[in-house]
Amino acid sequence: MVQNILTESELPLMVVRQEALKHNVATMAAFARDHGLELAPHAKTHMSPEIAAMQLEAGAWGLTVATSRQARAVRGFGAQRIILANQIVDPVGLRWIAAELERDPEFEFLCFADSRAGVDILRAHAPARGFRVLAELGHPGGRAGCRSVDELLGLVGYIEQAEGVTLAGVAGYEGALTSADEVRKYLAQLQEAVEYLRVKNPILTVGGSQWFDVIGRDLVAVQATVVLRSGAYVSHDDGFYRERTPFNRVDGELRPAFEIWAHVLSVPEPGLAIVGMGKRDAPYDEGLPIPKRAGLTVVKMQDQHTVVHGDGLRPGDVLAFGISHPCTAFDKWRTLPVVDSDYRQVGTLTTHF
Repeated sequence: MVQNILTESELPLMVVRQEALKHNVATMAAFARDHGLELAPHAKTHMSPEIAAMQLEAGAWGLTVATSRQARAVRGFGAQRIILANQIVDPVGLRWIAAELERDPEFEFLCFADSRAGVDILRAHAPARGFRVLAELGHPGGRAGCRSVDELLGLVGYIEQAEGVTLAGVAGYEGALTSADEVRKYLAQLQEAVEYLRVKNPILTVGGSQWFDVIGRDLVAVQATVVLRSGAYVSHDDGFYRERTPFNRVDGELRPAFEIWAHVLSVPEPGLAIVGMGKRDAPYDEGLPIPKRAGLTVVKMQDQHTVVHGDGLRPGDVLAFGISHPCTAFDKWRTLPVVDSDYRQVGTLTTHF
């Protein structure tokens, strides 16, 4: 008989709800397919071979990473097409990528560039078949990326004349923008940039966690392969992404897959409880954990403790919490039990951060 994992495990414990995980993978794959988009999920969210396999089996075009170390890991997960959605200037990482491209002729790798200096670094480490490059367009106040279409087209001209690199298309990231109007204006610039390219079957890749509904509408006619790099959807959450998911605006839903369970350790004052989980166990950078029991509020997290306001708690009580921000939840745990609706363990996820 399979035991309820919550009664057989030491707490705190973060679990993954199997039904929600499977639902989210299928839902996002269907959205991309129905809107003529490709999906290259951002593996930096989970860094899990088990989830990567689910995403690839659901039809993912490839996997996205942010660093060469992550690229090395997802190659081990079985990815044959990788987007490194970042500038890469690390010589050690570039040497490994170049060697992997030489070793496996079927391996496809793309990375971003937003400057001539960055392109020159790629050229200096390029394998015989070169690096495929996506010219990145940013926006004022954003992180990386050329700050105008004219600047990007100047970089495109430089890439086209350079040996060791091949232009594959254009990249952008809209996730830092705060309104649909801002996103539409930015997407229009990306589409304008693509129209100037002298590239057969260009790629246009965008972020796609908070605004994929706008992307699905506004880029429907662009003459390019549009690739979403959505990541947080796979587990969703009860906080940051619950409030921001495009499924609040269009048909469909994502379901929170994470729960963390912990004991009440102390009730030192009326209405104040100390719970035995902390910053090493649950994310806190984009919102504190969300109690599943009504009437409770998390007000502070420390290394090993969480301060909860609410009545009716006693030492030894077991509480469940949802999380906010999946990207800093997965990295807290090297193994995560996957549970069914009765909290029986039906699988295990491993993470490789």
